[in-house]
Amino acid sequence: MSSYRPLHDGWTVSAVSQDVGVKDVPASVPGCVHTDLLAAGLIDDPYLDDNENRLSWIGDAGWAYTTTFTWSGDEHERTDLVCDGLDTVATVTLNGVVVGSTANQHRSYRFPVRHLLREGANTLTVTFDSAVAYAEAHKERLGFRPGAYAAPYPFVRKMACNFGWDWGPALVTAGIWRPIGLESWSGARLAEVRPQVRMDGPAGVVDVRVRVERATEAPLTLAADVAGVSVEVPLATGQRTAVVSLSVPEPLLWWPRGYGEPNRYELTVRLGDARWQRKIGFRTVELERDAFRLTVNGEPVFVRGVNWIPDDCFPSRVTRERLAGRFGQAVDAGVNLLRVWGGGLYESEDFYDLAGELGLMVWQDFPFACASYPEEEPFRSEVAAEAREQVVRLAPHPSLMLWCGNNENLEGFADWSWQEPLEGRSWGGGFYHDLLPSIVAELDPARPYIPGSPFSADPARHPLDPSSGTIHIWDVWNREDYTRYAAYTPRFVAEFGFQGPPAYATLRRAVSGELAADAPLVLHHQKADDGNAKLLRGLGDHLPRPGSFDDWHYLTQLNQARAMTFGIERFRSLAPHCMGTIVWQLNDCWPVTSWAAVDGDGRRKPLWYALRRVYADRLLSVQGDEVAVVNDADTAWRGELLLVRRTLGGEPLAKEAVQVEVAPRSVARPALPAALVTPEDPSGELLTVSLGDRRTVAFFAEDPAVAFPPAAYDASAERVEGGYRVTVTARTVLRDLALFPDRLDPAASVDDLLVTLLPGETATFHVTTTESLDTEALTSPPVLRCVNEHATALRR
Repeated sequence: MSSYRPLHDGWTVSAVSQDVGVKDVPASVPGCVHTDLLAAGLIDDPYLDDNENRLSWIGDAGWAYTTTFTWSGDEHERTDLVCDGLDTVATVTLNGVVVGSTANQHRSYRFPVRHLLREGANTLTVTFDSAVAYAEAHKERLGFRPGAYAAPYPFVRKMACNFGWDWGPALVTAGIWRPIGLESWSGARLAEVRPQVRMDGPAGVVDVRVRVERATEAPLTLAADVAGVSVEVPLATGQRTAVVSLSVPEPLLWWPRGYGEPNRYELTVRLGDARWQRKIGFRTVELERDAFRLTVNGEPVFVRGVNWIPDDCFPSRVTRERLAGRFGQAVDAGVNLLRVWGGGLYESEDFYDLAGELGLMVWQDFPFACASYPEEEPFRSEVAAEAREQVVRLAPHPSLMLWCGNNENLEGFADWSWQEPLEGRSWGGGFYHDLLPSIVAELDPARPYIPGSPFSADPARHPLDPSSGTIHIWDVWNREDYTRYAAYTPRFVAEFGFQGPPAYATLRRAVSGELAADAPLVLHHQKADDGNAKLLRGLGDHLPRPGSFDDWHYLTQLNQARAMTFGIERFRSLAPHCMGTIVWQLNDCWPVTSWAAVDGDGRRKPLWYALRRVYADRLLSVQGDEVAVVNDADTAWRGELLLVRRTLGGEPLAKEAVQVEVAPRSVARPALPAALVTPEDPSGELLTVSLGDRRTVAFFAEDPAVAFPPAAYDASAERVEGGYRVTVTARTVLRDLALFPDRLDPAASVDDLLVTLLPGETATFHVTTTESLDTEALTSPPVLRCVNEHATALRR
C-alpha cells in the first residue's frame, strides 16, 4: 500500500545572505528563484531589453525555500521525501534536521523521513548554495579545464546553457524545479522498473526487470500485463529483484514518422497496490556506425532532424501543452527526429511520451557540451548515478533511438587547443569511452551508443572525418559562404546552421527602444560572436545590402532560409551515401537572433517554411547540371519531369520532358540537357522544374545580378472565418514572396511563405487572426515583401 502527497503549497524563498535583502517572497514549486522574484515584481523580466545584465547577483547568492505543512500519523510503515529535481547544490532540512544534500540537477532524490515527522505542523527547508560558487571552488581545486566559454559549468552537474551560450542568456538558476512530495508505503515498493523490449521473430517480448525496496521480508507477488498478456511472478522471502517476461504474439510495431504508425501498448507492473505504468513500443533499432545509417524494424531511415535546446531558461515553465505545440511545429515541418543537445537536460516524461505518440525519434545526448570535464570525484560518482537513473527512466520510451556521450568534446580535445592547457588532467574521455557505454550496455543493451558527436567510427580518424560517423559543419556561418555545403560529401550531418533574426513581433516585444540592426538593445539579443557582422557577410552575392531595418530583417531571415535550403538539398541528394541531417536548431529559449526555425516566442521564422519544403517526402532540387528527384515516400514517384528555361517574363526558351520513376526511399539524378543549363542571358532567365504537384524555380545568377523588373502585382485581402485570405497575382516575376502579419497583430500567423511566382500566377495566403487588420497594410510593404520589390537596389 502507498500514498503520495505533493508538497507544492505555502513555499517562500529568502536570500541566505541578509546583504541581498530578499526575504519571505511567495514561491511557486516547481519553479526557480528567477520566476519567483519576477512574479513578486522584484526584478524586471530577464528576457526583455538588457535586464539580464543586472541579474547576475541571483546566481551568485544562496537561497532558502521553506514551507510548513501539517502531518498526522497513518497506517504506513515508511514515509519518504521524494525530490524529483533540485537545482542544484542543495541541503534539505526537515524540522531542523538535515536529511540530505545534493549537487546534481540531473538526478532525483529520496530521503526516509518518517522518524522526523511530527503530529501537526512540520517545517521543510531546502537551502541552495550558489552553483557559480560551487563550480568555481571545484575549478580551483581540480585545475583549469578549457572550453568554448569562460563560465565554470563543467564543474557542476547542471544545465550548462544556464551559464550563457551563443544563443542564450546567463541566468544561473536555483530552486525546486520538479515535483516534491511525501510518499508513504508499507510492505514493499517498486524501487525500479526496467522493461527491455525486443523482437523474437514475429513476437514481441518484454523482459521487465524489477528492483523492490522492502519494509517486510514476507513473500510478495509481482504482476505485469501488456497487450492482453498477463504474468505473475512470486518473490520469495527477502527477494529484492525479479524478471517478468511477457511474450506478445505479432504486436503492431512502433514506426517513426513517414514509415508507419507509432503503435504503443500500455505496460502495467503491480506489486500489491503499487502500480507502475508506461506506454511501450515494439520495434528494433540498429546503427551502422561507419555509414551512420539508422535502421528501424529493418528499414533504413533517412533522418530529417532538428536539434532541440531547452525551450525555456526556466524549465518548470515548459508544460506538456507547450511541448505539444513545439512538437506540432516540428511534425508540420516534416521532421522525424529530435536531437536533445548535450548542453541542456534530460527532458521530462512528457517530452519522450509525446515524441512516442507522434512517431518522432529522439537522439539523446548525455549532458556534456563544448568543454573538457573533470573525471575526479565527486563528479565521476555523480555522472555514474545520474546516467544510471536516466537510462533506466528513459529506456521504456520507443521514441528514444540513440544515446550519445557528448556534444563536440571529442572535436574539442582534437582541435580546440585543449591538450597543452590541460597538462595531462582529465577531460571527460573516460566518461565517453568507458563509463557511459558500460552503463548503457548494462541497462539498455538494445539501444545504440556513440561516444559523441561529431565522431568517426574509427577512433584513429579525426572526429570530423566526413567518410564515417557524424560531422558538424560550422565553417559555413562562421567563415564561408553557404555554397560551401556543396563541397561536403558526408555520411551524416548532426549539426549545421545559419542565423536569422526572430519574428518582428518577438523582437518588438523584447526590445523597448529603437529597432535597428546595430541598436544596443537589439545587439543584446544577439549572443553569437560577431553575429550581426556574420549576418551581413553571409548575404554575400546572394542578396542586396539592406538599406533599412525592415530590409535587414527580411533579407537576413530570407538568407537563413536559403542557406539551410541549399545545405539540406545537397545532403538529401546524396542519399543513401548520406543518411541524415539534423538542423541547428528547432527552438529558442528566449527572444534572440539565432539559428532557430521557431523563435523564442514560438513564432515560425521563414526558415521553418523552408524546412517544410526541403523536409517534405518528395523534393526537386537543381544540383549543378543534374536534377535530384528525392523520393522518401513509401511509394514510387513517377511521371513527367518537365524542365523549361524561360525569360523572367515566363516565356519558354527551351523545354524538355523526361519520364521518371523513382523507387521508394531513393534518389534519381537525371542530367539536365545543355540547352536548359546554358542560358543566353543569365541575368534575364530562369529554370522551372516540375513533377506532379512539385515545382522548383532556379535562377542562373544571384539576385543582385538578375535583371528583376520592379515588383508588380495585384493584391487583395478579404475577411474569412478565422482571419483573412490574401490573394496575390503577379504581373512580373516575384521572387520569394512573403507575408508578415505579426507586424499588424502579434498573434497573427500565415500558412505559407517564400513563394516565387511567374507573371500571371497567383498565390493565396491564409492569415490566422482574431483581430481586424488594415487590409491595405496587409497587402503592401513591409508586411508583404518580395526580393525584387526594389529592383534598382538589386542592381546597384
